[in-house]
Amino acid sequence: MNDGPRLPGVDAVDEEDRIVLHVDADCFYASCERLKEPELEGEPVVVGMGYEEGETIGAVATASYEAREFGVESAQAISTALEKLPRRAALEDGSDAPSDGDSGADEPAALERSETGYYRSVDMEYYESVASEVRAILHDCADVVREVSIDEAYLDVTDRTAWEVADGFARHVKGRIEREVGVTVSIGVAPTMSAAKIASDFDKPDGLTVVRPGEVESFLAPLEVELLHGVGPVTARELRNMGLGTAGEVAAADPGPLEDRFGERGRELYDRARGDDDRRVEPRGEPKSFSRESAFSEAVSEPEPKYERIETLATAVADRATREGALYRTVGVKAVLPPFEVNTREQSLSGPVDDPDLVERIAEDLFAEFETEPVRKVGVRVANLEFTGADQARLDGWDGSEGGDSDDSVVGDSPPDSAGSGSAEQKTDGAQSGSDDGSATSAERERLPAGQTSLTDFRSD
Repeated sequence: MNDGPRLPGVDAVDEEDRIVLHVDADCFYASCERLKEPELEGEPVVVGMGYEEGETIGAVATASYEAREFGVESAQAISTALEKLPRRAALEDGSDAPSDGDSGADEPAALERSETGYYRSVDMEYYESVASEVRAILHDCADVVREVSIDEAYLDVTDRTAWEVADGFARHVKGRIEREVGVTVSIGVAPTMSAAKIASDFDKPDGLTVVRPGEVESFLAPLEVELLHGVGPVTARELRNMGLGTAGEVAAADPGPLEDRFGERGRELYDRARGDDDRRVEPRGEPKSFSRESAFSEAVSEPEPKYERIETLATAVADRATREGALYRTVGVKAVLPPFEVNTREQSLSGPVDDPDLVERIAEDLFAEFETEPVRKVGVRVANLEFTGADQARLDGWDGSEGGDSDDSVVGDSPPDSAGSGSAEQKTDGAQSGSDDGSATSAERERLPAGQTSLTDFRSD
């Protein structure tokens, strides 16, 4: 575990009083679509799997809270969703006939604007790029992070804060994500993973619920059994058939019949209902890269502020790698041009190194072609990591490099080497890609001061 920063005034905490955060993004896919199209803010948004514009096939992946008010739900057929919430296009241009097939061609004109919504197809590459920005913040705020899915993770922040200020720490995490990325998250804080998970769902969207040690069982007691972590509709129905409708009733029951009915899982249900959960937050594996990004409040064409930001980010990335005991074989940069053109450049080295000066020098060389371009966001990363023991020597001053392949999949052509030293493999993305770059900010939202612009990469597998 690294020695990450702690909030001022926070003392060490007892090991038994673990502080676990469960961070869950609110309607994540829909929130990402709103980042691309800010005019969708406050509007009903439906994101469909297997859906193409103007079609009625596919299934709902995510529905914004505004869309849910019309009865649109995840996993619902798009055709069903359209019956509940017609497309806005049907109102605005009349080109999209009603999905039920029974109404006349003039029905779209009878729709009220407030009764329609926007439908978008899943854009996983873009969602992953936004998720990496959130993940970067989480890794910057916690020593131990377990990523559950693209939009949720557990954090053990026991060594970063104390229960007396845990709510403030969680607000700090929430604020950074909303300010720097542009999406909202709900956070549950509790001594156990299962209680933190339930707490994060307790006050959505944009919620924060803190369950302190000694409060877990009383917090859980009145909750319907469906809200217990791991209880689905079938299990909930069987529990109700046993006369157990709330977590408190499960906690007060004889565990024997539960074990008879559900086996080992019956005991687990009993323990979770009582607030007992000894699982630890454990990462899924070592990260493949460390990266940090920073956005300008508006596109910048002058070279100096961009190179200053590159220098700051390169230093931060190299420091993170050193702190984690990681050597790296690849150095890369990112330049985002208006409106959302993502360009990446990479240089592969002939051997693993730990050399902050080299990272800065290569990053500046790779960024040179963008020095006069209008740039909204910049980033620096090191990849192809190797983790070593503390006795591994640092290779200060080593400057050899040679062409090579990166583990990361980057789409586009490989332009000639512009690094100025050795040969380099450089790759360009013409569109947002699903790389594992950790990102610090949203180009639309925030200008971060030097020294506060950088965040570590979130990905851990």
